[in-house]
Amino acid sequence: METHGNSNKKQKLSNTIENWGMQRATNVTYQAHHVSRNKRGQVVGTRGGFRGCTVWLTGLSGAGKTTVSMALEEYLVCHGIPCYTLDGDNIRQGLNKNLGFSPEDREENIRRITEVARLFADAGLVCIASFISPYSRDRLNARKIHEAAGLPFFEVFVDAPLDVCEQRDVKGLYKKARAGEIRGFTGIDSEYEKPEAPELVLKTDSCNVNECIQQLVDLLQERDIVPVDASYEVKELYVQENKLDLAKADAETLPAVQIGKLDMQWVQVLAEGWATPLNGFMREREYLQCLHFDCLLDGGVINLSVPVVLPVSTADKERLDGVTAMALVYEGRRVAILRNPEFYEHRKEERCARQWGTTCKDHPYIKMVMESGDWLVGGDLQVLDRIYWSDGLDQYRLTPNELKQKFKEMNADAVFAFQLRNPVHNGHALLMQDTHKRLIERGYRRPVLLLHPLGGWTKDDDVPLPWRMKQHAAVLEERVLDPDSTIVAIFPSPMMYAGPTERPVRCCVTPPFAAHTAGCVFEKHTDERNIAKESSGMARLCGFMTENV
Repeated sequence: METHGNSNKKQKLSNTIENWGMQRATNVTYQAHHVSRNKRGQVVGTRGGFRGCTVWLTGLSGAGKTTVSMALEEYLVCHGIPCYTLDGDNIRQGLNKNLGFSPEDREENIRRITEVARLFADAGLVCIASFISPYSRDRLNARKIHEAAGLPFFEVFVDAPLDVCEQRDVKGLYKKARAGEIRGFTGIDSEYEKPEAPELVLKTDSCNVNECIQQLVDLLQERDIVPVDASYEVKELYVQENKLDLAKADAETLPAVQIGKLDMQWVQVLAEGWATPLNGFMREREYLQCLHFDCLLDGGVINLSVPVVLPVSTADKERLDGVTAMALVYEGRRVAILRNPEFYEHRKEERCARQWGTTCKDHPYIKMVMESGDWLVGGDLQVLDRIYWSDGLDQYRLTPNELKQKFKEMNADAVFAFQLRNPVHNGHALLMQDTHKRLIERGYRRPVLLLHPLGGWTKDDDVPLPWRMKQHAAVLEERVLDPDSTIVAIFPSPMMYAGPTERPVRCCVTPPFAAHTAGCVFEKHTDERNIAKESSGMARLCGFMTENV
């Protein structure tokens, strides 16, 4: 960012420590690393593979480079991709504080940044360089330095018309430049040379931040920097409409297993995509990863801390072992097909000890586990029809994709979720009101609250869902919460009462927003902390960013 009025004048160098960096180095020999890039890529970040590269954002002041770069950094880090942003203003406060804005100083500024970016990329990070970098030759030199080092370099032109940049003018620099208070200001009295063949052009006058991030992620995925599975789309498991008749006919011919209401609730969680990226009930490998590591490990580290499993009896296991597919029957109706089933032992004590830290049968969900089948069956799930409960509340059971559309229609630029299994009380309301206030203070214009009551099984002495929904409606009617910026939607999962083990999966499946997700607040029945910060699981599903609140 340009800020100095007399910056065209070259500073005279002195022999002080702060200017030593301007002297030409002699008698230096490059020292080869003992660690290869492939080896470094195995331990940097949570996803295997070397991903070092530089994403170079160039454009006029006010075009949106910093906004895009910081948002991209947040997105990548939330998806397990190590990343760091080098920003023009930040660099000029330290490494390049002795440089002005003369052509010579601009050249030296970019040369230094190029070398720093190359080191970051060589370390295995995605380095995002956000600089006006007005001269084509400097950007070309940056590219050549990376290419010589065998490192990918992506030039991204953050393109906004000059008049749009002047209208934004957050720091008033264009106004000062027009008044002659700042000389050599790019776009006013200093030329900006547009990139001739950048890898990507971002039209920030017509695209919002999320759309720009998606374009950047698409580019990085195409170039094998970001793995495709790092940004999961919501994976619904309903059979496609054009294949539904064939699937239903197939289901009628298959051997069947009866499932209960609790199982059916998990079928709904899977079918609507809340447990993305699962393709169905967990197979043994997924189950063991979940149980022992609180996450899935294949294709990257995916936050999932509670088993999504289907117990069956020994009789069913012996009857169905070896089949290629089976129908799931609920209340006499074939609701789904489980293909390529895998049976494995239901080690109940181990499951309970890992998930709850106890095997006490007085715990209501542990009691159900202990009384369930001695085998688990996993496989690929195909759900035949949308699941409705016909209890007068189905209009509140919005799927992730439906919520995504709702947020888009409300022009949400931030979404914060409050998930609860009790009526809203004053403490809840205060948390939600304060979160909304903080988001406004941070510059968001249209933050939206998702009030997300748990709609699956709860223990007998909890307030029943219909009464909770009536209370939530009253809270909105009396404007304790703003009805114009709140969506009430039922989350279909059962409640497991697993304390800190259960919270990450609640965070993981809540929700797939089409805007910035601004943290996730939970009402809990314990005295643990109520705010789940930096919800990487939410970002994993929604493909956008999380922010502490």
